[in-house]
Amino acid sequence: MEDAKDTSNGLGPCAKLRLALMCAAFAAVAWGFQTLLLSHAPSVFADPKEDMSFGWYVPLFALYVVWTERKALREAAGGASWAGTAALLPFLAIGFLGTRGIQVRFEMLAFAGLSLAIPWAFWGGRVAKKMLFPSLFLLFCIPLASFLDIVTVHLRLFASSAAYELLRGFGAEVVRRGTMLAAADGSFEIDVAEPCSGLRSIFALMALTAGYAYFNQPTWLRRALLFATSVPLAILGNVARILSICLVANFASPDFATGFYHDYSGYVVFVVAILLMVAAGELITRVAGRLHGGGRKESDADGTTRAARRGVGGAAPAFAALALIVPAMLYQAATPEVTVAEPPEIHLGEIPGYDWKALEPSEAELTILPADTTIEKRMYTARSGDWFQVSLVIGGKSKSSIHRPELCLPAQGFLMTDPRTATVDGTEWRFITVRSPDGAIGFAYTFLNQEGYRTASHVKRIFRDTWDRSVLNRIDRWAMVTINAARADDASLSDIARRLRLDKAAAGREK
Repeated sequence: MEDAKDTSNGLGPCAKLRLALMCAAFAAVAWGFQTLLLSHAPSVFADPKEDMSFGWYVPLFALYVVWTERKALREAAGGASWAGTAALLPFLAIGFLGTRGIQVRFEMLAFAGLSLAIPWAFWGGRVAKKMLFPSLFLLFCIPLASFLDIVTVHLRLFASSAAYELLRGFGAEVVRRGTMLAAADGSFEIDVAEPCSGLRSIFALMALTAGYAYFNQPTWLRRALLFATSVPLAILGNVARILSICLVANFASPDFATGFYHDYSGYVVFVVAILLMVAAGELITRVAGRLHGGGRKESDADGTTRAARRGVGGAAPAFAALALIVPAMLYQAATPEVTVAEPPEIHLGEIPGYDWKALEPSEAELTILPADTTIEKRMYTARSGDWFQVSLVIGGKSKSSIHRPELCLPAQGFLMTDPRTATVDGTEWRFITVRSPDGAIGFAYTFLNQEGYRTASHVKRIFRDTWDRSVLNRIDRWAMVTINAARADDASLSDIARRLRLDKAAAGREK
């Protein structure tokens, strides 16, 4: 007796049972990821820092793809798969860390992975192949603008430098410093800020091109080729937009260019990028030629029959999958109230041989960072004229208090070179040389939490924070120590880092 098909009612008893079990599994996933679906994802899509308003359409399009492929999915249905059941395990683990650790990227990765692994476990590998694209398409929901902020800086620099060279070619008298473009006579000044980096355009056009390529091109190779064109098209489109804004400001009205035209020029450029995407698809079709007869056809009926026969009495993997999913999702949804650790008891103390003065936090630090962030800054000066500035930032409950220090300086026209990691008296520091037209200075930073765990790696800090939130149900209080020094050599930076000794003993000596 075959499992997948029945001439009288369309589905055999075992297939009906697995269908019911799969529905129960997806219901459990929806319950376990309720915070992601109802809070985290909407917050990310509405966050100006992530600039992901297109994210609302990603799951809708993925569902549309599944709907259009529903006949092929039914024909591909086979027996339950132990390989698919095993594939659930890593995504359940990532989902646990993401949900309890408040790591939205982990949550979304796990959700997308489960949307593939569950059909695989219940209906076999042929269904998994059909579900591969809509599941991968869900990855466009993952916020990457803040994660790829280093890339954002380089995109801003590339866009401003390319626009600068083109403007000079058009005869416009402009000057450039970092990501800022200005008229030589001071009539206008435009900064290519983070929202203008083009990163959002890249992600939005990548998602659009992926969907277009899936339906427009018949093979995965041609789809990948068309998809690859989305990145250069988005970058060139953003350069064209910035160039046009500066041209309007230079030859027409600065107020109009930075106001109305700035707000609506992005739509025009995006439409042009879409037209170029369509043209690229047509070019690929002409060059490659359409597949004759629809390309290589598998015998779906025979394959389905063989798969169904392999699945006779094979509901055990489906039961095992449900036994893994339901308790994992129930435990994941029952996250208790998280505790917030006490902040590390560290301060900036006196250093023998140096005079010091307190510095006030900048306006950006006071307005952008969360209110429970503690900021302490000092300038240390030796009688020889040697100096260095230290900034101590202690974060609060929000993770946005602490960031990678490399983000700010490149946008201001500074070049950060020679990154290296050094260990000073057991503490890991990141040393960087910062170069500007006025010379080079030393830059260093490290992170530590309330338990004294220290690292100079942003990635290690994130994973430690995620582990403590997920397993210990505790929000760590991190401190970020940064140094700007007159000298950039390792010996000088190591000497300063050694003198600081940011610990409780140092705080006691200061008191």
